[in-house]
Amino acid sequence: MTSTGAETLGLYPPQVLREYALLADGERGALVGPRGEVVWMCFPRWHSDAVFSALIGGSGIYAITPTGRFVWGGYYEDGSLVWRSRWVTETGIVECREALAFPGDVDRAVLLRRIIAVQGSAEVDIILEPAAGFGRRRLSHLNREGDCWEGQVGELYIRWTGGAGASVHGRHVRSLRVTRTVPEGGHHDLVLELSGTPFDAAPPDADRLWKATTTGWRHTMPQLGDSVAPRDARHAYAVLRGLTSSSGGMVAAATMSLPERAEKDRNYDYRYAWIRDQCYAGHAVAADAPHPLLDDAVQFVTERLVEDGPNLKPAYTVVGGPVPDQRCLNLPGYPGGHDIVGNHVNAQFQLDTFGEALLLFAAAARHGHLDTDHYQGVTAAVTAIQRRWQDADAGIWELDNRRWAHSRLICAAGLRAMAGAGVSAADAAEWSGLADAIEADVAADCRHPSGRWQRAPDDPRVDASLLLPAIRGALPPSDPRSVATVAAVRADLAQEGYVYRFRHDRREPGQTEGAFTLCGFFMALADHQQGETLAARTWFERNRVACGPPGLFSEEFDVTQRQLRGNLPQAFVHALLLETALRLTRPWSPCNP
Repeated sequence: MTSTGAETLGLYPPQVLREYALLADGERGALVGPRGEVVWMCFPRWHSDAVFSALIGGSGIYAITPTGRFVWGGYYEDGSLVWRSRWVTETGIVECREALAFPGDVDRAVLLRRIIAVQGSAEVDIILEPAAGFGRRRLSHLNREGDCWEGQVGELYIRWTGGAGASVHGRHVRSLRVTRTVPEGGHHDLVLELSGTPFDAAPPDADRLWKATTTGWRHTMPQLGDSVAPRDARHAYAVLRGLTSSSGGMVAAATMSLPERAEKDRNYDYRYAWIRDQCYAGHAVAADAPHPLLDDAVQFVTERLVEDGPNLKPAYTVVGGPVPDQRCLNLPGYPGGHDIVGNHVNAQFQLDTFGEALLLFAAAARHGHLDTDHYQGVTAAVTAIQRRWQDADAGIWELDNRRWAHSRLICAAGLRAMAGAGVSAADAAEWSGLADAIEADVAADCRHPSGRWQRAPDDPRVDASLLLPAIRGALPPSDPRSVATVAAVRADLAQEGYVYRFRHDRREPGQTEGAFTLCGFFMALADHQQGETLAARTWFERNRVACGPPGLFSEEFDVTQRQLRGNLPQAFVHALLLETALRLTRPWSPCNP
């Protein structure tokens, strides 16, 4: 790293995750910190190399920061991922309205940033220092015409409009820097474009881009029905939409290598589309209406099932390609983490994904959104369960291969759901019979002596994932094993209104990992199903605030330090928040699984 790069990273050290906001256009995302620093963005797609990788210790940053002292805040414009950084300085108030132009173009990214002098004049320092290939390829071949700069960063082409007065810094042409003053009531636009090919048209007009982006978000956001937290439900949908590519694939998170727990080597790359997460999102949307994200999920999952059948992978790139093998980049990583790219999930078998796919298809069928082509996915999922339901798998938590109770019971839930989704009498009977056989098999080897479900035949512990089979209809909520499992999770895995996945050892759960916000929403749904309305609302309210000011959730929540842990934002948490917010507005019923 050159001295200029080290100096820039020193000016913008890593922040706690709760202070980062997400900009996303469906094809890629960017994280913006409290000092107006874009520290993460991959191009052209989610799983591509990063152009801004300061978040994990690489070169590459794009910052707009008020000069002098300030305090930070910010908010999303309703129903969108248009973020407004807001700084109260010693002389006034400055905002920076920022977004990735929406909807995104696969081959071209446009990052919009508008500096607004809300009160008093706004003086800001601006640094543009892209570095492709996770910091290996630097800015070069620069030329300027008026206020527009063009150049290259590795094999990518870059154009920056609004940078009049900027000067080049660094021995090897690394960055552009300028201090700009905007008079009170005025604004100044900066438009950054990235492309895989040279630009063949004039620079775009910022006003036109902002109008198109605002219109794009307004048109993509449905009018959601009643929910117990309307603003949060809309925001959750916006996050899920921002993470969903035009291919229909939704990434599990925008980032990679953010630690779930310091010094535990638990750092993963989540910039891929997990089948389970995609099903969770589609199922959540279906709890309201057949909004476009439901169709996206059904299409993506169908294509993967038809192509791979019983050999379905747990995750793919958003274009349906294989997840690369895990490797290191030789970067410092986010503090407490390592620089892991790729994911070892590409070698796993996860049985429950077939059950989740059937649950998704059944939800789509209830809305009349399962056509003949999609039914090929149903057939493929049922066939896979018939062939593989007795096989050991890695399970929902991606651990050692065992005959996990959750995996088998979710397959039973999916079979029951599809059997009741208007299929032929013969199919309904066959699939219900298979569900009965699977349930009986689980009861034979995973019924704990206390009457609840246990994790696996050789693992008697309770697991929060075992709340889900009853929620999804594998067995009735009044089944004694369901009731006992809810009670056991509440007694053994819940603390201070949050829920942990399972106990790793004799220590308290919070000493081995963070609480899983996903499991907190499972608990809310389980209590709602049991008729415990007040308890369900309490779980929901407790867990929906386990985020930072931008309202983004990571995988885990450190209850003691009240900090986010893991990659950001975690799609499945937003999906379950959306679903729970919708379902808590009405009584539970068999057709509201």
